[in-house]
Amino acid sequence: MQAQHSIHATDEQRVQLARLLLQANLAYGEANSPVSVVQSLKARRECRTYLGEILDQDPGNAAALGLLGRVEMDDGDLEQAQRLFTRSLSVDSNQPQQYTNLGYWAIRSERPTLAEQHFAQALELDRQSAAAFCGIAHAKRIQGAFDVAYLHYRKLLQTGLEWPSVYSGMLQCAANLDVNSADPELAQDAIALLRHDGLPHQELGRFVAAIIRQQYGLADPDAQISLEHASQDSLLLLALNKTLMPDPAVEELVSLLRRSVLAEVAQTAELRDELQALALALAVYNDRTGYALTADADEERLVDAINSGISAQLALGDSQDSLIGSLILSAMYGALFHQNFAVQLGAWNLVDWPLAMQAAMAASFYDRGAEEAIKQGFDEKSDELLFEKTDLPQAWPSWSTLSYHTPSSLKATLANELGLATDACPDTLRMMVCGARSGQRAMELAYYLSDVEVIAVDESLANIAKATRMAEDMGINNIVFWPWSVARRFLADDHKVHWIEIGRLPSANMTKVSLAEIACSGTASGAIVHMHTGVGEQTGGDRHIRELIARHNLQPTRPALRQLRKMVLNNRQDPVWTELVADPDFYALGGCRDRWFAEQDPQQLNELMALVSNEVDWKLVKARDTDGHSLATGPVQKQIRAEALGSEVQSVMGQGLSVYFQRRR
Repeated sequence: MQAQHSIHATDEQRVQLARLLLQANLAYGEANSPVSVVQSLKARRECRTYLGEILDQDPGNAAALGLLGRVEMDDGDLEQAQRLFTRSLSVDSNQPQQYTNLGYWAIRSERPTLAEQHFAQALELDRQSAAAFCGIAHAKRIQGAFDVAYLHYRKLLQTGLEWPSVYSGMLQCAANLDVNSADPELAQDAIALLRHDGLPHQELGRFVAAIIRQQYGLADPDAQISLEHASQDSLLLLALNKTLMPDPAVEELVSLLRRSVLAEVAQTAELRDELQALALALAVYNDRTGYALTADADEERLVDAINSGISAQLALGDSQDSLIGSLILSAMYGALFHQNFAVQLGAWNLVDWPLAMQAAMAASFYDRGAEEAIKQGFDEKSDELLFEKTDLPQAWPSWSTLSYHTPSSLKATLANELGLATDACPDTLRMMVCGARSGQRAMELAYYLSDVEVIAVDESLANIAKATRMAEDMGINNIVFWPWSVARRFLADDHKVHWIEIGRLPSANMTKVSLAEIACSGTASGAIVHMHTGVGEQTGGDRHIRELIARHNLQPTRPALRQLRKMVLNNRQDPVWTELVADPDFYALGGCRDRWFAEQDPQQLNELMALVSNEVDWKLVKARDTDGHSLATGPVQKQIRAEALGSEVQSVMGQGLSVYFQRRR
């Protein structure tokens, strides 16, 4: 059939068509390479132009039809994409690429079983199709077969195919694997993932912790830990530098290694070169925990002596090199920014320190200084003056890299995911993320959506400062981070937003904040409110600790938080603590402080749900379950309506649904 469409084409025309198809493929490749979102969308438009020229001359060009289908799928028009893939196959049925394209269309259409069938058809025609093999991995992962998918991703990496989607998929599988034995291959996989730049290593914590637990035999209370071995352990060093490991036994290992390093220095008066990498990694890790790791009294005395020694050296004008060992040891136990000698350290820039030291120095001193400067611009800074330096809140969650998403636009999401018209939308849409925490989700929206400006709001000034610094470091300039006071003034001036995203709910401390009021006054007709119907951080352990706090009038100080954590860890075999100890929040003081002293206020969600249940003013346009699968909106809307009328039987609260409401008027 292909020949029939092209039979009248001259050699010159065929050459021209081949050249245009090559240019279209190059533009499509650029659109899907790690460039800026603006460049990506520009390349996609160029690809469309080339394909339009081809199909004007040769409407049955199978390759061009298939590639145009991929462009349509990237833009979210799944129906048109399927039509183009099917039409291409009607021209030439022996195209493994088009079956592969249909497989990815089925994945986007939330039909992973059908996707597997299409990928299998592609592999029948081309056993070497990496895209189809990768598609099988994606389909298996979506269906929850994480072990099978993981092995597929591993095979792809072993063949040298280091696509972002392969790494991203493997990382998601790793986070869901159960590691029950010391497996050298899994350890090597973990090392490869941690060494790969651009991955959200924060998501590997549980996987890596399970491997380290098995490798060091931490289930055995008599396990022998070698400082020499640990100092040479690539996986341990990478994990300490790049992730947070939510495992009580691993936390004990980290504390033991820190104590062992300090003990050796106490005996030899020297930090050996062989131990410096481990000591620096321990410093970075403890900073990530918000200094949750406790120390024995003898350790604290030694560290106090070290800090006094550093102050004396600086007063005497000792060289920078002579300070390095002592600074590393000090940073293992506390932030250098909080020490009495912090002002003198400011005489050096970050780049003045040895390269191996810079990550620890940035975390312990320079980043904190930059964030403190950001805080000074907000009235809420006066509230922090009531705290000791070491009791200041920690930004949480701790993260380093944005998760991978396909570049797109908010208008494409409105049109293709929610089925809404976008003709009246302005060129730039304004999003507000309420409860943005330390900013990862808000920054991903700003980074991957080409047509938005984002206002991210949180009640924690530490979160505001860290997120602002990280956005500046990443060059993301279409986002601002504000405390609630600034956001409320912004909306009071009659500014409107086109999309409200509800993250962590405000705590009961935020007496002047009402999400329902913000949704009502901050939006106009056509705006979207996206929220989840579940409230987290409600384990039996959390409730027990909040009762203790209320009974004893505890304050959110570092000693109090450490003492509460110690109580839980010492009694972790008690079932009341099981869920809490399994949660990554528990392994950092910032997470504990949020859960126990700034509990999310469910009433905020109740009031917001009551507002959007009014079908005269709001319409449910999309609902997803906890696995991300789309739900029929009718039954969900019926539940919401019944709940608004007082029925608890049909309540959607607590189900963890992801729901999208559009304002009608």
